[in-house]
Amino acid sequence: MFFCISLAPPMPIKIEGLKAFSFKETVSATSSFSSSAQVGRGGYGNVYKGILDDKTVVAIKRAQEGSLQGQKEFFTEIELLSRLHHRNLVSLLGYCNENGEQMLIYEFMPNGTLRDWLSAELKEPPSFSMRLCIALGSAKGILYLHTEADPPIFHRDIKASNILLDSKFTAKVADFGLSLLAPVPDFEGVVPGHISTIVKGTPGYLDPEYFLTRKLTDKSDVYSLGVVFLELLTGMHPIHHGKNIVREVNAAFQSGVIFAVIDNRMGHYPSECLEKFMALALRCCQDETESRPSMLDVVRELENIWHMMPQSNSIPSGITGLLDSVEATSLPTSISNSYKYFEEVTLSSSFSLLTNPCISSDMSGSDLLSDVEPTMQAR
Repeated sequence: MFFCISLAPPMPIKIEGLKAFSFKETVSATSSFSSSAQVGRGGYGNVYKGILDDKTVVAIKRAQEGSLQGQKEFFTEIELLSRLHHRNLVSLLGYCNENGEQMLIYEFMPNGTLRDWLSAELKEPPSFSMRLCIALGSAKGILYLHTEADPPIFHRDIKASNILLDSKFTAKVADFGLSLLAPVPDFEGVVPGHISTIVKGTPGYLDPEYFLTRKLTDKSDVYSLGVVFLELLTGMHPIHHGKNIVREVNAAFQSGVIFAVIDNRMGHYPSECLEKFMALALRCCQDETESRPSMLDVVRELENIWHMMPQSNSIPSGITGLLDSVEATSLPTSISNSYKYFEEVTLSSSFSLLTNPCISSDMSGSDLLSDVEPTMQAR
């Protein structure tokens, strides 16, 4: 149940490219926030599928009682998100701040999360080329955060359930709930190589060096994305029945039996391309930060692998062909209704985008760590 707790009128704000939605508009778009419109729930509140007057389909994330931010923090969040524009990032379209409500309005992603898609039983199983294209799109989105966003951002919670798929299966990175602004130059103009911070993230995806030292770097995102790559290749969860995907795949790779752990639903694939993709994923998952490639190197290597693909297997202009034959309506309800990836984005300090943990319901191990003390051993 939601209550009006605002004691002051909404702060006026106007941000180019974002619309200030009225409460009436959000009510109309969601049929008064009916249960049939609800497509997900997170630590911040419920997420609803909405249809605007111009027929645009959106996802509306509505804060629940007790999670409302201060006016200043709420608008700082919106202003920051409004600066992120990339085809591989989920777009913020607007916000609502009326009647004591705080809501964010995003583009709607009809094909849900990568994790749900990999777990689904589909008539057209995801091919190697489809998976490679999703990996490349995800990497490009993260590279933008690291190098082109103003200010640059460390995502800190890259995982398959935070990579979303639009109607054409274009991969888009979402959920900046645990993100931090990258270090800025000090008074001598030197940019620190890391941020010292409380450890937060999702078990199975956590950079082991960050876990032990509390030093967050851009290579922490590289590690997490490497785990996602292993999921794409094997279909496995990061942690399942006590088995760690990085250990399992690395052991198979070292033993020369990598094809034994490959997802058998992939069908035919160029073995050389698959081996290079596997090797890249494992380099990303090295324990030592310095042993991992940069995100730029990851993107370049994926592009090289893409260009090695036989013409018959490649998808020149985004994901077309085979993907076009996979209708969104043929996907299980768990995919089309999966909006657990929208989590809160706030500013908890001068360099943090969020401190509140988000809730994860995937099978990767457990919920997010919150204020974790690094007491257990890394791999």
